[in-house]
Amino acid sequence: MIQRLLPKLFLVLFMLAIVPSTNAQLFKKKKKKTEQKSAPKPKKGEIKPYEKVITKEAKTDEGLFQVHQVDDKHFYEIPDSLFNREMLMVSRISKTATGIGFGGGKINTQVLRWEKKPKKVLLRVVSYGNVAADSLPVHEAVVNSNFEPVLFAFDIKAFNKKDSLNPATVIEVDPMFTKDVNAIGMPEFYRKRYKVSRLDSDRSFIESVKSYPLNIEARHVKTYFAKEPPSNQSLGSISVEINNSMILLPKEPMKRRYFDERVGWFARGQVDYGLDAQESKTVRYLDRWRLEVKDEDIEKYKAGELVEPKKPIVYYVDRATPKRWIPYIKQGIEDWQVAFEEAGFKNAIIAKDPPSKEEDPEWSPEDVRYSVVRYLASPIPNANGPHVSDPRSGEILESDINWYHNVMTLLRNWFFVQTAAINPDARGVEFKDEIMGRLIRFVSAHEVGHTLGLPHNMGSSVAYPVDSLRSASFTQKYGTAPSIMDYARFNYVAQPGDEGVAMMPDIGVYDKHSIRWGYKPILDKSAEDEKPILNSWIRAHENDPMYRFGHQQVGDVHDPSSQTEDIGDDAVKASLYGIENLKRIVPRLMEWTTEDGETYDNLGTLYGQVIAQYRRYMGHVSNNIGGVYEYYKTADQDGAVYTYVDREHQKKCMDFMQKQLFETPEWLIDQNIINKTQYSGSVERIRSTQVRYLNNILHLGKMARIIENETINGSDAYGLLEMMSDLRKGIWSETRSGKAIDTYRRNLQKAHVDRLEYLMTAENQRKLPSFNGYRKSTVVNTSQSDIRSAARAELNSLKRDIRNGLGRTSDRMSRYHLQDVMERIDRILDPS
Repeated sequence: MIQRLLPKLFLVLFMLAIVPSTNAQLFKKKKKKTEQKSAPKPKKGEIKPYEKVITKEAKTDEGLFQVHQVDDKHFYEIPDSLFNREMLMVSRISKTATGIGFGGGKINTQVLRWEKKPKKVLLRVVSYGNVAADSLPVHEAVVNSNFEPVLFAFDIKAFNKKDSLNPATVIEVDPMFTKDVNAIGMPEFYRKRYKVSRLDSDRSFIESVKSYPLNIEARHVKTYFAKEPPSNQSLGSISVEINNSMILLPKEPMKRRYFDERVGWFARGQVDYGLDAQESKTVRYLDRWRLEVKDEDIEKYKAGELVEPKKPIVYYVDRATPKRWIPYIKQGIEDWQVAFEEAGFKNAIIAKDPPSKEEDPEWSPEDVRYSVVRYLASPIPNANGPHVSDPRSGEILESDINWYHNVMTLLRNWFFVQTAAINPDARGVEFKDEIMGRLIRFVSAHEVGHTLGLPHNMGSSVAYPVDSLRSASFTQKYGTAPSIMDYARFNYVAQPGDEGVAMMPDIGVYDKHSIRWGYKPILDKSAEDEKPILNSWIRAHENDPMYRFGHQQVGDVHDPSSQTEDIGDDAVKASLYGIENLKRIVPRLMEWTTEDGETYDNLGTLYGQVIAQYRRYMGHVSNNIGGVYEYYKTADQDGAVYTYVDREHQKKCMDFMQKQLFETPEWLIDQNIINKTQYSGSVERIRSTQVRYLNNILHLGKMARIIENETINGSDAYGLLEMMSDLRKGIWSETRSGKAIDTYRRNLQKAHVDRLEYLMTAENQRKLPSFNGYRKSTVVNTSQSDIRSAARAELNSLKRDIRNGLGRTSDRMSRYHLQDVMERIDRILDPS
């Protein structure tokens, strides 16, 4: 038994002997596992070693500061030396969904400042709307009322301390571009128009981030849920690509030059609380390039010699531009050299070809050091010249002119319709290269003018007597207007036989004056001390209309001497010449626009251009009725700023409208063209044209100004009742003659009654936003003005005219028409 138990006992003892050892090992293993679990995890937002964040796989772009891409994340490595330096962020839509419009539209411009905290980097918005010198006590109050809001806050991911003299801080920037940050996202008016609800982060991403010596360019795609997208409605969303340019501003701002409304200029403003005034005052200063005299040339400059600037304005012409147009675009750029010579500089503006990819693979039009005429393959018939400027000083930092391919179509249409009557080179749908090239040069120069700081000068062309535009010697010397910045396109006044007349404006007298005024260095003077000198330069030419600036107007045109698309000092005379030329073009449209085997598309397009040009003439003339001239002056100059258009001229304009528009323009209704270009719409086209300018004459603002003129100047003014009586007698002349009333006139007469009805019930017209002076609006309290009383009197007079006319007409449709209008008037006068 014992012998039988011994082996079992031995086995048990053996097992007991090894168990403690096994348990110890198990314990040790368990202990090790526990130690691993209890090791501290990296905390959220913890700053890691540089190599853990910017790994060996990082793709790095050197520039203003290093930009890294690691997998799908993007990092900025900001040198400590750039913290608290001011930068300008310009946000633009670079690509849009179909139906929204074209790219290049500016969303927002803000001055930003990177601020470093222990674990965060803040991107603050710096305001220059309110200022005061830091030496003044009021400076503290200005600072306290201009607390800099935080655009975005970033966690610090790592530090790079390899360069002990200039360490850097690493942040991840993806959240700012992929989240819905309003300041750099879709503009609010698009959100409202398309009923955008929110951003879809799954379809929003960074396209690219590039670093250049003075700027960072980030492109990101944002997708928004929208109830009413302009295209691809089935998606229920809109995608746009946005470009954000972050530009380092100069340490030392350029010396300002203060704005004066007598010389047109793009300008910016600040409320300066540090001025010695009893109220806050806005100071405005010009947007302009930094053109400075080299130190070694100062004595030459003082002696009146032309000198080259320290840094000229250089424009590169996009590589994508068709080769045959490049010389003309360059000419348009360098045409401004003659204007800068007036400012004391030679070779101040230069056109260049960009380096090839082989010569400089890093060259890019997105680099803020380069200003580029960018050629865009787009059907948009336009060109524009935006610029980026330092809000502290107005210094223009760079500009890219957007040149859309179909601007040539626009030029063809204008040149044809305005000059083909006298100009064989403008006949046809394809121009010779040298003709189109000359037109491209003209547009290039105009757009470059914008990038130099010059707005449109719509008051320029009125300086020339109309008949001078028929003179070869005059127009060859002065062009068609004193400023290429006017919309004085081409010479529609010149008649057959006026050989050798110029067809378009060049850099003119006003352009040279404005460049001199804005760019000529005034040495050893502060911006404030320059003002008397600048004033003297204006006053030296104060009574010369060639030096006049007239603001562009939108909406209700109050100043007929500052209109778009007009030329000459007399709208009636110029428009009569223009109509005579249109009458010469219409019978030959078939000959000049069609080819065997081709459709009538070009015929239809250019017939539409004839009608559009005719409408321009109607606008130029009708805007004189109720017009007020605006000639800017300061208190040291004699004469009024605002003067009413002369009574006799207003009556002449009314007579023009009656004869040239309200009497059916039969010459414009060419059945040989209509039956080849449209199945319907010719009657509607005339009706809409007549109604447009009838309503323009009976515009609330114009009528209120007529009342005011009569109140102030009595019988010397063209009064409201006289104007409305002249209008009625012309439009309803058949009620006196007994003539049959044609379809066009019946439409017009009904429209007249409709407009009078509108005047009986029109709401008050309020002051509208001015858009930096582009829109001036006349306040009208309709219910308490004489407008409603005059409209009621006109309706009653019209009833008497119609009653008499019914007895004179034998035409059945005319009779039905008059009976119908009579009933309409009764309902207007007695709605019950």
